[in-house]
Amino acid sequence: MDFTLLIYKSFLQSLISIGYSFVSFKDFINSKIYLNNSSFIILRHDVDRLPHNSLRTAEIDYLLGIKSSYYFKIDQGSLNIDIIRKIADLGHEIGYHYEDVNLVFRRQKSILKGQNGKIDEERLIDLAYESFCKNLERMRKIYPIKTICAHGSPLSPYDNKIIWDKYDYKKLGITGEPSFDIDWNKFAYFTDTGRRWNGYNVSVRDKVNSKYNFNFKSTFDIMNNLNRLPSQIMITIHPQRWNDNILMWAKELMMQSGKNIIKKYFYVKNHR
Repeated sequence: MDFTLLIYKSFLQSLISIGYSFVSFKDFINSKIYLNNSSFIILRHDVDRLPHNSLRTAEIDYLLGIKSSYYFKIDQGSLNIDIIRKIADLGHEIGYHYEDVNLVFRRQKSILKGQNGKIDEERLIDLAYESFCKNLERMRKIYPIKTICAHGSPLSPYDNKIIWDKYDYKKLGITGEPSFDIDWNKFAYFTDTGRRWNGYNVSVRDKVNSKYNFNFKSTFDIMNNLNRLPSQIMITIHPQRWNDNILMWAKELMMQSGKNIIKKYFYVKNHR
């Protein structure tokens, strides 16, 4: 049975067994030594919901000697100060999983419309940047945030990363954002979006332009093809997908299967 915490641990152990080392995104950005390391993985966790699950994966990472990155959203479904501090105490990085364009669009849609009825996109970007700065400061009261990554917000017509078409996150003391600060000509990207590893056709925005193209559906597929993997990889984990509790596991499977159908036929082809 895939997407259990037992399989998560086995997955990481299999990668360690063939010589991969693991690094947080912050440490990768801050240290050039990783560029000379023959085999390493940037391990990232996007905490969209069920933050207690992220503590479980963080504990497994810690037991295996892995330091990784955990990105929390600002909403109540993700943000849990006690859990964030516990994960940080295990030596992991905490980052901001931002979706400020989507938040502003949802909450202030009426004031963003011009006389022609169309959204004033520049105004949207300005308000989203203000929201980002405010929420970043809230997060920094919990942990000294240095890296960020965008939430896909699949139901929104706007990509949260459009803020950086106008503004520069590095002026805020942010050192890295994976979409912009990784050379995807050198890295493979694996993400469990869609509760599968080849969910490109059900992923609205969790994609990169990498030269490496694999078609692994299950975690077992990856573990059975370790010899095919390149030396530099980023892996994105959504901790809510990984459960040992059979009821939670089944609930996530049914929920994600329904979401995949909706995203595939109504959102993937229409995002911007």
